[in-house]
Amino acid sequence: MKKNILSKILDDQEAKTPFVLLTNIQSGEQTVIYHKGAVGPEAKNLELLKICRRYMKDNKNGIISDPKNEFFLHVFNPPLRLAIIGAVHIAQPLTQMAKIAGYDVIVVDPRESFATVDRFPSTTIITEWPDDAMEQIDIDRRTAIVTLTHDPKLDDPALSVAIKSNAFYVGALGSKKTHALRVDRMKTEGNDERQINRIHAPVGLNLHAVSPAEIAISIMAEITATLHAL
Repeated sequence: MKKNILSKILDDQEAKTPFVLLTNIQSGEQTVIYHKGAVGPEAKNLELLKICRRYMKDNKNGIISDPKNEFFLHVFNPPLRLAIIGAVHIAQPLTQMAKIAGYDVIVVDPRESFATVDRFPSTTIITEWPDDAMEQIDIDRRTAIVTLTHDPKLDDPALSVAIKSNAFYVGALGSKKTHALRVDRMKTEGNDERQINRIHAPVGLNLHAVSPAEIAISIMAEITATLHAL
């Protein structure tokens, strides 16, 4: 591996930048491929870049070829993360399910009586106001964000940050009526309508869920569907 390629890989990993390292098996030449752009000898091979980005989305390695060469494709993705705003009942099964699905989970709630280690063991807990907490999370393309509090003082500031971020999924608990009122508030506060439309609300797939665990299943199902539809 060339020194400049190694240096770039280390910098990208430190910055949690998703990329693919494409190695020509015959020549050993390497190309670093991002969601947009690439560095290396295959940087202008548009068909190859398209394939690599699909592998990046699916988070899998593999061997691919074109008419002349064979390549080993190694995906370097930062971990999937789920930021949950509101340490409510639904957040407990949702945290467990997200961890099983491979997500690092962050629970945000300034109400310290709710956001406890006993209720959310082995989970990152931030007990600051959501807008301040969201600025700390360093939201990237592998981050999903869900608000669950039903309290505009907590949900709205978090959503205002989330819709302007690179998060691949933004969801908010609440009925259609609740969300319509939320949209009106967010527009009044100067949020862009196109960005507001990123919010999945009512959150989750329509599974006719009732219990907290069932609602958590519907949320994880929608997050998963959105992740693989990118």
